[in-house]
Parts: sequence; C-alpha cells; structure tokens
Amino acid sequence: MKNKKNKNLIYQNQKSFFFEDFLETSQRQKITNKSKISDERLYVLFSVFFSLILIFSISIFSISVQQSNLSVRKDTSQNSSTLRRDIVDRNGVLIARNINTYHAAVKPTLIKNKENFIIKIKLNFPKISTSDLKTNLEKRKYFYLKKRLTEEEKNKLWSLGEKGIIIEPFQSRVYPHGQLFSHVLGQVDDDNYGVSGIEKYFDKELKDNKANNPIFLSLDTNIQFLIKSELKKAMSDFKSNAAGGLLMNVKSGEVLSLVSLPDYNVNIRNDISDIKYMNQITKGVFELGSVFKTFTLALALEENILSPETIIENIPNEVKCSKFPIRDIHDFPDRLSAEDILIRSSNIGSLMIGRKIGEEKLKNFLEKLGLLKNLNFELEEIGRPLNFNWEKCKLETVSFGHGITTTPLQAAAAYASLTNGGLSVNPTLSLQKKLNVTNQHYIVSKKTSDQINKILRKVVSDKEGTGSFADIFGYDVGGKTGTAKSYTNGNKNINTFISIFPTEQPKYVLLIILDDPKGAPHITYNYRGQMIKNISRNEAGWNSVYVAGKIIQKIGPILAINNNEAYNTHVVKKNN
Repeated sequence: MKNKKNKNLIYQNQKSFFFEDFLETSQRQKITNKSKISDERLYVLFSVFFSLILIFSISIFSISVQQSNLSVRKDTSQNSSTLRRDIVDRNGVLIARNINTYHAAVKPTLIKNKENFIIKIKLNFPKISTSDLKTNLEKRKYFYLKKRLTEEEKNKLWSLGEKGIIIEPFQSRVYPHGQLFSHVLGQVDDDNYGVSGIEKYFDKELKDNKANNPIFLSLDTNIQFLIKSELKKAMSDFKSNAAGGLLMNVKSGEVLSLVSLPDYNVNIRNDISDIKYMNQITKGVFELGSVFKTFTLALALEENILSPETIIENIPNEVKCSKFPIRDIHDFPDRLSAEDILIRSSNIGSLMIGRKIGEEKLKNFLEKLGLLKNLNFELEEIGRPLNFNWEKCKLETVSFGHGITTTPLQAAAAYASLTNGGLSVNPTLSLQKKLNVTNQHYIVSKKTSDQINKILRKVVSDKEGTGSFADIFGYDVGGKTGTAKSYTNGNKNINTFISIFPTEQPKYVLLIILDDPKGAPHITYNYRGQMIKNISRNEAGWNSVYVAGKIIQKIGPILAINNNEAYNTHVVKKNN
C-alpha cells in the first residue's frame, strides 16, 4: 500500500506540473490572441496532449526494455564463458579475481560519416592507429576498437553518440598485488584463457563455473612481499642482473614464497619473451657449485664410508684431472675431517670423498634426489637439467658441484629431503593438494639426516664456516653456500645459499640465488663480531648468505606466530 501511495503521489505531482505548465501557456495565448477558450475545448486539448506524451513515453520505455534485455542476455553469455574463479593465498588473501568491464566494438555499416568518425576517435584515443582504423572500417563488418575499457574511456565513447559503437560487457582478470606474484600467477589472454603460470596450469579448474569457492595457493602474501623487498635491495646493493628466492616447508613441500626478479605487472598483458624475465627458480638451469658438496657427504655418511669425524689425510693443494687443475679458493690444512670439508667448503676434500663413493653410486643418488630430471610442479615454466655425460673427471667435478646443472627449485627440494628426516619431497604451490605419504620414500636414513643438519648448522655457526652472515640469533640456521660460473652467460658468477631452520627440527628451507653479483664496499658487515666495511668480494658468503640472513630476520617472527611449534622450538629455547 505504501508503494502504491508513493506511486500515486508521483503521478499526481507529475500531472499537476503538466497541468500548471499548460495553464500558464494557455493564459499567455489568451492574452496575446485576445480570444476566449472554453473549459470544454481546454480539457479536450489537454487530453490529446497528455495522450501523445503517454504514447511516446511508452514507446521509449519499450525500446529501452528491449535494449536492457539484450544487454542482460549478452552479460549472462559473457559470464558463463569467461568467468574464472578467484585465486587466494594460504590465508585467504585475494591475489586474482574477475571483474566486470567492457569492450568497445565497431559495426561500420551503422556509421554514416566514417571520416568524421575517425577524427572523433583520434581526438579521444590518440594511440589508436589511423591506418588500422581506416582499414577495419572499409574491410570488416565488425571489429574491436579497444578492449578492457576504463570507466572514463567508456563514458568518452558513449558521449560520441555514434550508433556504430557497441559496448560489450566482459569479465576481466585483475591482480590486486600487481607484480608481486607475476612469475607464479602468469597471465590470461583476451578471452580469459590461461597462457602461463598458475593461470594456465589450473585453467580447467579456474574456468569451472559450477565451483564458487576460490583456489587456495600455498603462498603467503606477507612473506612474499618481505622476500621480494630484500631481493630488490640486494639487486641494487650488489648490482646483480637477476635474483630469486624460495621458501618451502621441508615436510609438506608447500611453497610459501617464490620470487624471481626482474618481474612484470601481470595487469598489463604483454608478451614476456625477454630472457631477463625468466623464472630464475623454476626455469633457470645453473651450475650451483658447492651446494652439491652436501649431497656428496650425505651419500658417504649413508653408505657408512665415513663418519663426520673421519679424517681425510694428505689433501693436496692441486689435483690435475684430464690436464685441468682443480684447486681450492683458500689454503686449507692437508688433513681435514669429513665435516670440516663441508664447513670450509674444500673442493679437493669433496673430490676425495667422491672418489671413495664411486661414479655409479653418486650418479644414482643424484637421480634419487630428483636433480637430473624434469620436476613435476604446478608451473609449465620448468627448466630441464642439461644432459650429463659421466666421462673422465666428471666424478671429481660433480662431487664438488661443477660441470653439472639443475634448477634452484630441484636443489631446494633435495635439501628438504635430506634434512626433514630423509623423506622425499615434492614441491607444490597448491594448498589443496594433500601430502601423499604413500608416494614418499626414504632418500637417506634419519641418522644421516640428523648428521647433515648438525654439519649444516656448523657451516653457519663455526668461525671457519662460509655461512656466518646467516647466523641469526634465535633461529638456529644451517646451510651451504655455492659460488659457480655461468659460462653460457659470459663467464659470470651464480651465487647460491640454501639454508634450513631450525636445524634441530627443520621446518623450512630458504634458497637465495643472485646472478653475477658484484662486491659491495658500502655495506658494513658484522663479520664474526667485528664490524667491517670496504669489502669487494663477490663469493656467495658475502652476498647470498648476507641476503638470506636479512630475510630470516624479517620472516622469522611471522613464521613463529603462524607456527607455534616453530616458536617453541627455537625462539623460546634460545631466550631461556
């Protein structure tokens, strides 16, 4: 009843308005013409006038309803074909969503003055090619003028008053965090089909219109932001060409952060073909250097060839292999324990351990770790390790990480397997993917795993270790450095640090990689209790380790808050 009264009120007000307006007009006419109009004629005239207005209004309304219905049908059609599910991080933070937007199409047959039309378009959209516009107007029956219009652009086109411009509703993919997840999320094409990254890998699931729930990734937005920020700073500090970072749960394989720099804005849909935009973590295939020494020692421990305390005697200063000399970067004693060889990162010491193991066993172990084959992962941007021929001297060079390639993602997964108690790990970006324990197998025994963890801790904590800049109070960090040459990229350094924490009960593996970093004399280092500056060394221990330490300092509190067991294990214990 209330609505009916309101409608009646509106109608009465409108009727009164027209009637009063008409009376005023009539009065002026009466004065001017000095004629007298009867009430009957006035009523008839008003009735005819009002009827004409009513008929015209009904016609306009009918047309608008038809157009509205057509638009709704179009919109519904678009939604059913182009709708994609949301993508969120492990905490439900939105990282990809479809929104309603518009495409501007042109139907040339409806444009009367094409030259005038071209002028109008160029005045409002100067970037549109005049020649292309002319060609399309002459040769095509229907074409798109501009896709993914902004609200301002849509209003501009509407204001032109051209019947030949068709505004089509469309579902557009947007990424609220811009470049933050570019190498993970990938892109979609103009038709909302995934063409790279997660968007392509999960394309079928993302286009499932019957599913209203989002796809959860294992990533953490806050951690991703912090790691990226430190890597950007590192690229500036060390004048590095590229950088990458990976944080992964050592037991579940869930990737909490995957950063590759340089990155790009996924909201701007461009063909990213420049090699500099390569995903350093998953696509990059590198010699990783001394991080392989951990694999050599782990196998020797597993095979009971030696113990951490076993002394390797008569370590030479140089070993010639196929006429090529192999040396250590630093001078070491001629006798070192097996663990000291890893702690100090002796090439020749690792070589001698490799010879004790033998070529066949070392090869099989690296294959078991998943380092020599393609990795199964939720991105198609996966690098393939180069075919490796076990020729003369290969055993010697592989034992300390030279002459053999893999991806950083595979190396991090191998470290996770060695340090989590010995179980194999498959990295994943999907939070919905349940850990299939039936597919897991032991890479090494828990005894060997515990031994490796203790030695990796000493690499960081001992005064002779190469990873001292990652010795962050309260987090029990262990790890191994790797400085290698990228001969395919102009004989430049590829510096890597793979760390685990806390070493007593490892939970996370953090990998940092820098492409051709330079010395940073402006940085003040806390080197074993002494503040030093003007250091121009470019080994991994002076840059990748330094960056990892900064990152752990920032993400450690977040991980401790989100994981009570981590907090109880290494923060409280240290403070007590």
